[in-house]
Amino acid sequence: MNRWFIVLDVFLLALYVLSAFPAIFGIPAHEWIGIFATLALVVHCAAHNITAKGMLKSGIKTARFALNIIILASLAICAVSGIMVSGTVLPTFGFYAGGYYFWDPLHAISAKVLMAVLFVHIVLNIKVAYCSWKAEPHASKREESNA
Repeated sequence: MNRWFIVLDVFLLALYVLSAFPAIFGIPAHEWIGIFATLALVVHCAAHNITAKGMLKSGIKTARFALNIIILASLAICAVSGIMVSGTVLPTFGFYAGGYYFWDPLHAISAKVLMAVLFVHIVLNIKVAYCSWKAEPHASKREESNA
């Protein structure tokens, strides 16, 4: 893990925090930030190459992979249900979706599950990120050694 990944992760966490509290920023901002946070999570997974390859060799890696799958599933459900109850994003594109009384509770539940599993994910990975940040030399020191 290098510093670019850590900066991306902190940015993703900030996006999630902005999106997780719609009462603070309003529903329209919550909806648009939620869409960008979902796209940013896809970038996060691609940057960290989160795949099943090599993840199922030990119990701890299998548990982390299962946690990542739960995060992905809860995010997908949260994003789809959020779009379906949208009062800003869908009308912007001229669409309307019915079924509010199905989608809204599903969105609320999946958002709470997502918050819980993201907390566990952060707790499991914060030490790795901190050690990686401290271990990698600053860019200016690398440039001086190359000169």
